[in-house]
Amino acid sequence: MVKVSVIVPVYNASDYLKESLDCILNQTLSDLEVICVDDGSEDNSLDILNQIASDDDRVRVFSQSNQGGGAARNNALSYATGKYLYFMDADDEIKKDAFARLYDVCEENDLDFVIFKAVNYAEDTGEYFETPYYNMDKIRDFARGKVFSYDDLGELIFNISVTPWCKFYNRQFVSKTGARFLEGSIFHDNQFFWEVLFNAERMYFLDESLYIRRRHSASSTGAGDLRYINIINVVNNIIKLFVKYGQLDKYKEILYNKKVFWIHTRYLEIRDEFKDDFYREMKLDFENTEDASFEGLLDDKNRTIFTGAVNSKTRKEFDLRLRNYELTRENIRLKNQKRLPNFIKYRIKKILK
Repeated sequence: MVKVSVIVPVYNASDYLKESLDCILNQTLSDLEVICVDDGSEDNSLDILNQIASDDDRVRVFSQSNQGGGAARNNALSYATGKYLYFMDADDEIKKDAFARLYDVCEENDLDFVIFKAVNYAEDTGEYFETPYYNMDKIRDFARGKVFSYDDLGELIFNISVTPWCKFYNRQFVSKTGARFLEGSIFHDNQFFWEVLFNAERMYFLDESLYIRRRHSASSTGAGDLRYINIINVVNNIIKLFVKYGQLDKYKEILYNKKVFWIHTRYLEIRDEFKDDFYREMKLDFENTEDASFEGLLDDKNRTIFTGAVNSKTRKEFDLRLRNYELTRENIRLKNQKRLPNFIKYRIKKILK
């Protein structure tokens, strides 16, 4: 049994593929296998993979018709034989001592999986930058070098990045959970993350940035196309997992607010030409909410989004309702600011400077 199985779904990644695989194959921990699944690439990605595999027998290449990253990862899982699992994107990089560090942490602590941080690389500017989502400072502050379960985290479960490449998994543990990526969705990470999380009894947070995430316009999650509408189905599947593992009542208020926020966020990000389609699906989903307590558990803004979608006849009417809500909030903020004594205003200005 090799120590690490690295799974790499590949789709039209020829510009980055060799660089990404080099950082895997040149790891300080060399006892690994790399399982690459070409997802019907239309460029020469498959040729590059086959060439790399001919030079290094640790690389195995499989191909499938274009079915998305979720299906590619699920396909690769059936071939993995390593003690640990790692999921890598074909256009990103990982530090060359990462697997050695992660393997040792897992072995020392008998972990189901370890969580770690990532930095972003902006391809357009050549800049590296951090974001709160991938830093997960609240998880770091809670963990402080100790082993914990999902139940120990409480509400902090919502502060973990759902991305699989910020985790290093015990393969046997993942196999026992039966977790799989959602096929046919660009948001396929979510279902896998929550299924695995609700089975985890031994997790660890490694306060190191080991992964470099490339941000560029070709990313599927930055396309803003019709695939964004699938977020509605994804969020509903997440809620079903909370029901499956008996966690809904405990987190219902947070989860319902997250649902509206997640859906509305993708609505704002989808391109204008698809907003009418997104609005119709969002309205239909909100109208079919079965839990009578749903609306009452929403905060002011999410309730406005929810009722606005349900009560509006068109997308433009919905947008107008939200615009009026934001204008009203801004007016209230300005009025409250005017009521502040001058010495408090002065101190606020100094702080802001």
